[in-house]
Amino acid sequence: MTSAEKLVHEIEREAPPTRRLLERIPFSHKEWKPHPKSFALGHLAQLVAIMPGWLTQMARGVDIDLGGGPGYSFQPTDSLVAQFDSHVREAKEALASFKDDDYARPWVLKSGDRILMTDTRGMAIRQTINHFAHHRGQLTVYLRLLDVPVPPIYGPTADEKWGGAAGLVGGARP
Repeated sequence: MTSAEKLVHEIEREAPPTRRLLERIPFSHKEWKPHPKSFALGHLAQLVAIMPGWLTQMARGVDIDLGGGPGYSFQPTDSLVAQFDSHVREAKEALASFKDDDYARPWVLKSGDRILMTDTRGMAIRQTINHFAHHRGQLTVYLRLLDVPVPPIYGPTADEKWGGAAGLVGGARP
């Protein structure tokens, strides 16, 4: 399997449970925070929905400028899901054309003129997939605190057991 095939496969495994999680975001609680220092639920959900778009930019060699974005807003749940689906589709296409030589090419994260991080494109993509999983995990905690049923991601939850194996990453049981 090429590096590109591995990355696409990983996105294909991570996207369905993330989509199911996003579908459960209660827009009526969009401004809710578990702590004053925390992100609002609606902003965290928006971040998870847009992060696959970062993978597209990285795979295409585009540096990310956090200072040039529109900032966070409160999007209705169906809009977040549609945005996520679009970003996942684009990320899979961009990653499918990613060459092994592209892994070592430089990549930069900045905010305006300030450089926040430099790395290779390959490592930035890997780190972003991990970062994406981290924020998805935060969303599961938010939903639990709001008493919204948490879908399976890597295994059963207190709300959904093994019976729906198709909902798990990879669709397999141990």
